[in-house]
Amino acid sequence: MNERRGFLAAAGAIAASSLAACAGQGGASSESRNAGGVCSAFDKSRQEGTSPDQALQMLQDGNARFLSGKSVNCDLLAQVRATASGQAPFAAVVGCIDSRVPPELVFDQQIGDIFAARIAGNFVNTDIIGSLEFATKLAGAKLIVVLGHTECGAIKGAVDDAKLGNLTATLANIRPSVIKIKPVDGPQTSKNKQLVQAVADQNAKDAAAMLSARSEVLRELVSAGQLKIVAAMHDVATGRITWLS
Repeated sequence: MNERRGFLAAAGAIAASSLAACAGQGGASSESRNAGGVCSAFDKSRQEGTSPDQALQMLQDGNARFLSGKSVNCDLLAQVRATASGQAPFAAVVGCIDSRVPPELVFDQQIGDIFAARIAGNFVNTDIIGSLEFATKLAGAKLIVVLGHTECGAIKGAVDDAKLGNLTATLANIRPSVIKIKPVDGPQTSKNKQLVQAVADQNAKDAAAMLSARSEVLRELVSAGQLKIVAAMHDVATGRITWLS
């Protein structure tokens, strides 16, 4: 019986230690993590008080936390309750459907912080642009990020001009970026990593440029200094995001 009590006590101590480690992830207490407002759900007042440049800095800071293993641990159910009656995200991200690039995680953002539109190849079309007009003009977001990523299957398919059901029409949206890239050393196929990455970069920049070109609503917001549109690239091998514009 004494041995059993000793085992249970030891197990309890280990469990308590593990919980404490999880709670302290990132080397900061819950109070200090919350002090900066990271865990506070965005409301209209905070959104309106955020400039496009500040919105960009928040995403850059979030990726830095993600890379350092210091992502914040927030009470997500509390955020659910806080945003139940409305939302006021500070940014919108257009990303690929790739499972390795969830925008909320790689930017270390929480419930109610960002809009996320995801489509294979992170291109933009009428539906995506309309969604972003809602996110910005009507819902108040101050920043749009077009987020590409390395080793993108959709980009590889577009490079090879792959044909498969409805995917054929999807990849056609990326082909203009493929055509813009001058031949690089090596095979002009998806086996050429340098070529694939060049197209991925071009595609993200083209999509960002297309937003202002095709939307008077977004163009006016940018001209008024109320919105910033940028392109970025996520490295699936490191988690690091680099900014292309």
